[in-house]
Amino acid sequence: MTHAQPRKGWRWWFLLLWLPTLAGCSGVDAINALTPAGQTQQLESIAYGEAARQHLDIYRPKDADGQAPVVVFFYGGTWREGAREDYRFVGRALASRGIVAVVADYRLYPEVRYPGFVEDTAQALAWSYRHITRYGGDPKRLFIMGHSAGAYNAAMVALDPRWLAAQSLSPSILSGWIGLAGPYDFLPITNEDARPVFDWPNTAQETQPIAHVSDQSPPALLMASHRDTTVNPIRNTAGMARALRAHGVAVTEDYADHTSHVTLIAALAWPLRWLGPVLDDIDTFVHDTPPRSDDGAVRPQ
Repeated sequence: MTHAQPRKGWRWWFLLLWLPTLAGCSGVDAINALTPAGQTQQLESIAYGEAARQHLDIYRPKDADGQAPVVVFFYGGTWREGAREDYRFVGRALASRGIVAVVADYRLYPEVRYPGFVEDTAQALAWSYRHITRYGGDPKRLFIMGHSAGAYNAAMVALDPRWLAAQSLSPSILSGWIGLAGPYDFLPITNEDARPVFDWPNTAQETQPIAHVSDQSPPALLMASHRDTTVNPIRNTAGMARALRAHGVAVTEDYADHTSHVTLIAALAWPLRWLGPVLDDIDTFVHDTPPRSDDGAVRPQ
């Protein structure tokens, strides 16, 4: 599915003013400030592990009653940078749609290389599964979501059972997963910043999310922009969608054509939602996907 939006003159002037700062602190602070909290509550700096970066924030609708769907979100940054406080606009946007949102930090290079950040992703998801009821979320309606490098993390945990098995769980705890502009099939590694993260050129094929697609994979919402020049949407998003469908997995594939790699996630912020229905598509996928019936535990063979 491809979404197009009309070119309103003021909107494009607004975007031109914002693009230089979207990746910097001033732009992030501004879109956070301009994305209202509304009828939501924020709980900050909850530890899911012992490391300094193993903390998360929770955004919940004020009327969350234990039946709200849950989305655990991981940001991008080439596994080298990022901070959960820069993504308040994501948590607020999701909570405004009746979703309990968890925005988690994870360890970055050079503190860790692959698979350290994937292990953190699984640990944060497991914590959310086990504790989210007290924050109004329903663990039977649990989703994992990421943008860019964070979408890689989400895909690995959703598709490769090893990571949740270390938490005595399996991907069957998930109702679905959501990837925004994710790198799912990127060997050989051409990004100079990513090469040491994955020990290139000794990078194994098992590091690629697409290598772990199976008949048991959770349903997916995959979103990208045809204008993305950072992560090739044809190879990665479209390729992952084909692989999932080949295994009979339900997948929704959406492209917001007036976004870029960065503004795909920024379109969740209130001032930039005119770029495309990113929030609407996530809202629909989360609320229309049925709750899972499995308890997600790993059982002896």
